Amino acid sequence: MLGLTQAFGALYLASVLMQVGSTLLMTYLALRLTAEGVAAFWSGALMAANALGMVLGGKVGQALIQRVGHIRTYGACAGVVCAAVLAHGFSDWLPLWLLLRALVGLAMMCQLIVLESWLNECAQADQRGKVLGIYMVSVYVGMALGQLALGLHGELGIQALLGVVIAFALSQVPVALTRGVHPSPLRPESVAVGAFLRRIPQSLATVLVSGMLNGSFFGLAAIFASRQGLATGQIGLFMAVAIGAGLLAQLPLGWLSDRLPRAGLIRGIALLLALVSLPLGFYEGLGFATLLGLSAAIGFLQFCLYPLGVALANDNVEARHRVALAGLLLATFGIGACIGPLLGGALMESFGTASLYYFFAGCAALLAVTVSQARVSGAHLQQDAPLQHQSTPNGMACVTLACVIDQPPVADAEGPRPQPAQP
Repeated sequence: MLGLTQAFGALYLASVLMQVGSTLLMTYLALRLTAEGVAAFWSGALMAANALGMVLGGKVGQALIQRVGHIRTYGACAGVVCAAVLAHGFSDWLPLWLLLRALVGLAMMCQLIVLESWLNECAQADQRGKVLGIYMVSVYVGMALGQLALGLHGELGIQALLGVVIAFALSQVPVALTRGVHPSPLRPESVAVGAFLRRIPQSLATVLVSGMLNGSFFGLAAIFASRQGLATGQIGLFMAVAIGAGLLAQLPLGWLSDRLPRAGLIRGIALLLALVSLPLGFYEGLGFATLLGLSAAIGFLQFCLYPLGVALANDNVEARHRVALAGLLLATFGIGACIGPLLGGALMESFGTASLYYFFAGCAALLAVTVSQARVSGAHLQQDAPLQHQSTPNGMACVTLACVIDQPPVADAEGPRPQPAQP
């Protein structure tokens, strides 16, 4: 494990710094709009714009990498992110902020594709699971640190935006200076949407709902915490606890998902999530310790849905289609992350702040009704499914190439693949 951390340390460090900047920006903008009395719907719209940009960035990132290579793509996109973040300080015109959030999402997705394709290419076949696991830990650590960074400066001034820019600027340094082997160009595949819709509808429903919940969490949960009277540092802790619980959930979830029927596990977790979300809707004025406990419980369950949906999908899709499947799951998650904050923000403005967690409970309950082990026919079950468990991405779908990373580098539809080099 230590050897892998050293071998891919530059990429892991870049990931941590990116996530620090990304989550700090998300929460800062939500709190800034709340402090200025702007409707929660706009915070949801900003989150939706970010998600839309990330969905579009999947194609843009592939094209850029094929044209100029990985390091140049990463550096150029980091520069775009820094410029877009600083541009928030010149004007508070909300349509401009929507455009800037979409631009940040697009550029950041390009950076994520660089990091993840690099990890995929340079990891040995028997290392890929561990490499991805450490990578996801770095993602969660960066997300939590980004929330905790809110407490370093109590005011919502320009300092937070400068912190975001510093994080993204520094993320270029380890990538530019790494001595690791550069990966080969990407090989994009077309997505057979119709066939996947017929074969794995329950998996797609799970990923869609997961996107709705994660997008709403990152875009609106800070507003909920602010309207409960929490200080800026307490809001950061409220968010960080949920993220940390989500990371801790991955260990028992991986064990359970390999031993219990996955559709049944999805339904059980969705039911528990619906029940745990209701107290935050029912009760006003809860103590800080109670809020932290409920936030941890919700995060623990919420971040379990995506990996289970992905694992269920891969159980029922042949190896030659898993790259295309990865793209479809990313798009589905991104669509959910666009829809969720818009609906959640509208509900918060129409029916009160607590409606956010009624929305959580409703989405989870709908998923519990939709997914059932009895509907899994087993007609397409793949005994060699490579992906046993995958950690949940950040708010807007982080692991774009997870199915590729876990796919064996042996013969597929196009013939045998060469063994990738170790950096």
